[in-house]
Amino acid sequence: MKPTPIINIQQTPSILPLLAYLESIIKHRLSLEFGQEISLVSEPELEHNQSHLAAFIKEEQLYKEDIILLLLALVPELHPGFLSGIISDYLPNGGEFAEFGGIKGKNHRGIIPTGETFLYILYGNDPEARLQGIDFIQSHSQLIKHRYLSLESVAKGEPKMSGRLVLDEECLARVTLGKIIKPQLSQNFPASLIETNLDWDDLILKPKTMDEIKEIEVWLQHNQTLLNDWNMKGIIKPGYRVMFYGAPGTGKTLTASLLGKYTNKDVYRIDLSMVVSKYIGETEKNLSSLFDKAINKDWILFFDEADSIFGKRTNVRDAHDKYANQEVSYLLQRIEAHPGLVILASNLKNNIDTAFTRRFQSIIEFEIPTHTERLRLWKNNLPKKIPLEKSLSLEELSRKYSITGANIVNIIQYACLKTLADDEKEIKEKHLVEGIRKEYIKEGKTL
Repeated sequence: MKPTPIINIQQTPSILPLLAYLESIIKHRLSLEFGQEISLVSEPELEHNQSHLAAFIKEEQLYKEDIILLLLALVPELHPGFLSGIISDYLPNGGEFAEFGGIKGKNHRGIIPTGETFLYILYGNDPEARLQGIDFIQSHSQLIKHRYLSLESVAKGEPKMSGRLVLDEECLARVTLGKIIKPQLSQNFPASLIETNLDWDDLILKPKTMDEIKEIEVWLQHNQTLLNDWNMKGIIKPGYRVMFYGAPGTGKTLTASLLGKYTNKDVYRIDLSMVVSKYIGETEKNLSSLFDKAINKDWILFFDEADSIFGKRTNVRDAHDKYANQEVSYLLQRIEAHPGLVILASNLKNNIDTAFTRRFQSIIEFEIPTHTERLRLWKNNLPKKIPLEKSLSLEELSRKYSITGANIVNIIQYACLKTLADDEKEIKEKHLVEGIRKEYIKEGKTL
């Protein structure tokens, strides 16, 4: 009996020929296994295939093994009965077929492919050939190396290859819908995307600080040329590590956002409250997950208030100190190996472990603005459509009150709302001064 086709490639010239290719590979293996008429393998035609899946395969220049891995991981999403439908042709009376691998999901009723499924389809039951397949998964797969696909961890004592083949969510969206989706803050991804509508002109810093920030922008723009075209990969370590330190509200977060905006890179602020765990090993696990996801995404990672996790190591007095120091050492290794830009922000430079600071390419201080810079901040942020009270002197406010840019924005917001509430036609000095008083009280200072 000749098995019936699961996929009819005449239906559409898009994703179906690729699924038909996987079907022919599987049926060829099963035909050999069950001594039936050998099914021919139809090579996939990619040149004229306009599907998002074919585009991904061509862009990533995937070889046969990775194409099979990708298709296997994808079929449960698109065709739940795909694998069980093929096997039923060869086992019409039902029964187990352990060699094929695969597992049943909690809700998914079809077969979810595993590493064993991949090994069987390509290498059958030949132990030597299967070892080559295991080596491919562990050392050579571009999909796994770039974190597009992973082999799920299994319980202790179970065969490693019995783990499910799992597509990364962003990769799944790319190959099915052609969309680049951005990960959302969750327990599995403790970071959120930060963006800004402001421009470099809105960032008021000392010229020396701006020059140091521009050095980071230069690295973001030319790093790949330096490493690849100039063959500096073996000489220069991957990635760029920077520390921003200074009082809250001096522009550290805005600077990170602007670096991403003007180099077309996403900036993710790490939520350290979701990373740090009281349970031994959990902090490293959380950060490992984050770095693994970010490693090939060309993101900027921004650790705000970083001294809470990158702080100085302590003398070992008990087991807690020992594991806390291990966390810091582990983070140091991951940051040093990360190929992208990592920014650590702290209020005080001395709070950060010197083992980190020695490895930074740049340490940038964000100072409290001088009266000249404060004057620019007042002028830049006050609304242009409503006049100021004639007796109001921004020059005097700038000289008299030592506050940050964030303070000034809060004060202006307060004064504008008071102006609207009182139905006034100009912004009055008394409202600005009251706003300044509120900012001072928040910081425990007296006016």
